[in-house]
Amino acid sequence: MVNRTWYILFALLLVACTSSAPQRPSQRKGRSPEPDSAELALMELNYRLAQAADEQLAQLVKEQDERYALYDGSAWMHIFSLGDEQTSSPLPNEEWLIHMRVMNLEGRLLEDSEQTYRIQRHELPYAVDRNIDILHHGAHARIYAPWYSAFGIQGTANIPPYENVIIEIELR
Repeated sequence: MVNRTWYILFALLLVACTSSAPQRPSQRKGRSPEPDSAELALMELNYRLAQAADEQLAQLVKEQDERYALYDGSAWMHIFSLGDEQTSSPLPNEEWLIHMRVMNLEGRLLEDSEQTYRIQRHELPYAVDRNIDILHHGAHARIYAPWYSAFGIQGTANIPPYENVIIEIELR
């Protein structure tokens, strides 16, 4: 009886360990699925809106008295002060106290906050998160950010979707 049980267990183990061919994706009558026309239209709209935002911001920074540089291919930044250059710059996962003022392009204040943020953990707008590593404690900068690198298509409670913004930051 014991030997028979071992033979059955061994046979089950052999059957369970055999390899099988990968499953092929199902194709309905050999056709690939139709592209989602609504999704394609939204992608095209977002692309056109991003181009318009880039053009608008490029024109606005040309009209400013301060010199702005294009950082990370999307945001224009003017650094008023680099801060105490004897201190380190923000590194990924570090917590920094940041005072951030967000305004629309007409200068109306949309949000004013001072809180601790973790660097490169998607807590800050992309335009800030990707360009903060050149600043130090006490730094002050102004960023003209297009909607897609600021608060995106969702916006926030205080910032509308697709809003191009001016972000002033101070590292404390």
